[in-house]
Amino acid sequence: MTDFAALAATLDANDPLRDYRHRFFGTGAPGHEADAARTGMPLAYFDGNSLGRPAVAAIERIESFLRHEWGTRLIRSWDEEWMRLPFELGDHIGRTALGAAPGQTFVADSTSVILFKLARAAVDAQLLRDPARTEIVADSDNFPTDRFLLEGIAAERGLSLRWIDSDPESGVSLEQVREVTNERTALVLLSHVAYRSGFLADGPSITAAAHEMGALILWDLSHSVGSVPVQLDAWGADFAAGCTYKYLCGGPGAPAFGYVASRHLDEVDQPIHGWMGAADVFSMGPRYEPGPGIVKFITGTPPVLGMLAMQPVIDMIAEVGIEAIRAKSIALTELVIAYADEHLAPLGVRVASPRASDSRGGHVTLAHPLMRDVTAALWARDVIPDYRDPGGLRIGLSPLTTSFAEVIVGLDAVASTLKS
Repeated sequence: MTDFAALAATLDANDPLRDYRHRFFGTGAPGHEADAARTGMPLAYFDGNSLGRPAVAAIERIESFLRHEWGTRLIRSWDEEWMRLPFELGDHIGRTALGAAPGQTFVADSTSVILFKLARAAVDAQLLRDPARTEIVADSDNFPTDRFLLEGIAAERGLSLRWIDSDPESGVSLEQVREVTNERTALVLLSHVAYRSGFLADGPSITAAAHEMGALILWDLSHSVGSVPVQLDAWGADFAAGCTYKYLCGGPGAPAFGYVASRHLDEVDQPIHGWMGAADVFSMGPRYEPGPGIVKFITGTPPVLGMLAMQPVIDMIAEVGIEAIRAKSIALTELVIAYADEHLAPLGVRVASPRASDSRGGHVTLAHPLMRDVTAALWARDVIPDYRDPGGLRIGLSPLTTSFAEVIVGLDAVASTLKS
């Protein structure tokens, strides 16, 4: 039998990212060792792919913002900093985690709103070029928001949806995309990492396959950004969107990002016109004139406070590089699978995620009919995974904030809870 506690200790000792964990609240950061006991922080946090831990620097940054940029500079801060923030922060995310050149990424609304903006913009541009492009391709197991938005857009524009029947324990393959795309396809919308299984789609090949049929592609990167390397420019991607409260640790409700390839910026129009996306914000003119480039994808007043928490974490990702983060992510998820095979499989647990690391993102789903009850019991024990039907306990591991020892503590709790 493997001594997983000893293995985890060795992995932690040799982890080049081990010191970054202590930059996050509740993990025993120097000067904050008592945080966990005082605040009831979990013994094992397995939900970093739903809501990341706050960085200690983010707490300090928000306090400074309240006292200075907002509290002292007041409205002058719009001219001094805030008006540029959606684009500067977007470029920082693009450069650090998306493989995107400047001027293509913005931070603004919720993920749902940005997905709607980009999907509608893509569909309308396609219909303008070719009215015969009346189909949108999506997969049946994508996150509900993605599916619901497309249903609404299709109904509004008189389009048809073509569904890829994806396996909840894997995801959408290149072959499936080729089977459903044709000369009528306007848009393909897929998640790069499947929210349920963690399946990692073939971004460059699927993008190329969509383009072969004259379709545009919109990638949902919510479970990719900050965990899995992405190269949107190199892929030739058209559009992308994703949230910032998972691996970027932006906090609950933090604004999402959107990406529009530079070749489309002058061709597409986004559907929610607003004053902040106008060419001259303060002219208050009688008609909407879109701003240049990516500016027109902004609608209302940027959520400045919601952009602050992610900035120190994006800086950390830039420091260590996304490839180093990916390497630790693979090591973390492989440890989960090895433990599951040895200790949880005899209890009836099945690994419901791809076993090959090049087909797996940053989380592993463990399936058992009792996992809903197991999750509730674990939360009461300060071990925090999340649950996804059917019977899936999802282990989401954020490489900057998760130690290997923490993984084993949590998995021991999963085993003991199932046994009880």
